[in-house]
Amino acid sequence: MHDVVIKGGTIVDGSGRPAFEGDVAVNGATITQIGSVGSGRREIDARGKLVLPGWVDVHTHYDAQVTWDPFVTPSSWHGVTTLVMGNCGVGFAPAKPDEHEWLLGLMEGVEDIPGAAMTEGMVWEWETFPEYMDAIEKKARVLDIGTQVPHGALRGYVMGQRGAKNEAATEDDIARMAALVEEGIRAGALGFSTSRTLIHKGIDGELVPGTFAAEDELFGIGRAMRRGGSGVFQMTSNHTDMPKEIPWMRRMARELGLPVSFNLVQSDAAPELWRDVLEELEAAARAGEPLFAQVAGRPAGVLMSWAGTAHPFLVHPTYMGLHWMPIADRLAELRKPEVRQKIVNEDPLSVGEFEDFIVRSYDKMYRLGDDPEYEPDPSQSAAAIAQREGKNPRDVVYDWLMEKDGWGIVYFPIFNYSHGNMDHLAELLEHPRTCLGLSDGGAHCGAICDASIPTYLLTHWARDRSRGRKVALETVVHTQTAKTAALYGLSDRGLLAPGLLADINVVDHEKLRLEAPRMAYDLPAEGRRLIQRARGYDLTLKNGKVTFEGGEPTGVLDGKLLRGRRSA
Repeated sequence: MHDVVIKGGTIVDGSGRPAFEGDVAVNGATITQIGSVGSGRREIDARGKLVLPGWVDVHTHYDAQVTWDPFVTPSSWHGVTTLVMGNCGVGFAPAKPDEHEWLLGLMEGVEDIPGAAMTEGMVWEWETFPEYMDAIEKKARVLDIGTQVPHGALRGYVMGQRGAKNEAATEDDIARMAALVEEGIRAGALGFSTSRTLIHKGIDGELVPGTFAAEDELFGIGRAMRRGGSGVFQMTSNHTDMPKEIPWMRRMARELGLPVSFNLVQSDAAPELWRDVLEELEAAARAGEPLFAQVAGRPAGVLMSWAGTAHPFLVHPTYMGLHWMPIADRLAELRKPEVRQKIVNEDPLSVGEFEDFIVRSYDKMYRLGDDPEYEPDPSQSAAAIAQREGKNPRDVVYDWLMEKDGWGIVYFPIFNYSHGNMDHLAELLEHPRTCLGLSDGGAHCGAICDASIPTYLLTHWARDRSRGRKVALETVVHTQTAKTAALYGLSDRGLLAPGLLADINVVDHEKLRLEAPRMAYDLPAEGRRLIQRARGYDLTLKNGKVTFEGGEPTGVLDGKLLRGRRSA
């Protein structure tokens, strides 16, 4: 008799092959049989439900949160059973004691995680990267985590202020950084991450250390990974800079024989560049070079709100006088007709090209609503509605923000929405050299809540999309299970197959729904963050144990720290 049998479900096993009906048997932490399997000590009726692998999310920023939150929310609410953090070159090790405040500021600036929450929630029990891994390994949690050596912390540790200010690394600097990366990989780090985008800045306004790193520094670190025996080289870049970045990434992938992964999105500045990047990925595949792109399941969109990080009135002079009020007092002022009139009728200050784009582009602002719509028709933008109704678009957006007694949310898709639809994302999700990434779980707390993207692939792409073709259910499961696991060498998961980990989701696909995002103040020091729940996850199992039932935690904390590649 098996420990657990999930009976009669529609099995989408993560391989991409067609779904089929059958049973899944679990003994201990392992799937032991699929098909018609007999009885179990616990039997789960999955008739009419989907039986899926646990999601493997490889682009998160829980580096601080894992030190205090055993449930690693919101990702665990959405069926994630394995995640990788330490992306984009930011993290907390290696770290000398006098660098703690700087690293917190770097993470706060780049990833919009409240500094006070991290300061209160974290207890620094490490200096080196192996010591950081030892510290987080001691914490009980509901899912497995893997981490990467971040370029920003590494540069600061080795080069001090020269590293923080993005000065060129010397030969000795590179040798020291390489030694530390090799040490981290041998201790079990899943990779190394860096950022080269000009929108990643600390709270001091300085770009992430490593933004302008020369090839000798990048390749010196890459060769250290090879000496360590494994790892993914993860890179975040300016989207329009991909033509000059891809040649060195291809050479690195070819020389190291290790995966090189980068973020791929559509940008308004070059809305068709993604096609050229796919051609480069295909050329790399033909040459046997392990180069891969992480893509998003929906537009990278700012969720604008009065309580959030961004909204179009943020740099209107009258609003600026209210911004530092407690939110309740601020909303009381914003409800006053005379205050509204002053804010709406004055022009915003100019604070920078990217920021100006966000606060002035009313043609890209949409009402999100209670049933969140992430692929809105351009005719529903604030600018389009204002034109039809003879209104000022600022009034339209102000009304949206004042919904729900001042807690309304306005959706602003920055990337992946250049043509007012997501047609190109279907191609990106289906490409053999891409996998799902960019959920940014744990990050952008006041502006983005994309940790729910794994659920969104099931609802929007596989079931509900009406403005273009859907993506096959088997594909959306494959791209966030087997493909993500394979990228990081985690061959013991990502598939429903005998001998692999029993990380499993049982989902009522018909009833699966994303709730509207909302602002919560549940981080340490009452820090704010946008959260989004889902309805329709009947069960999530980690290592064969039920961790969530009906969307609520059972109290089982069987997650582990992943150290290096995992064999089946």
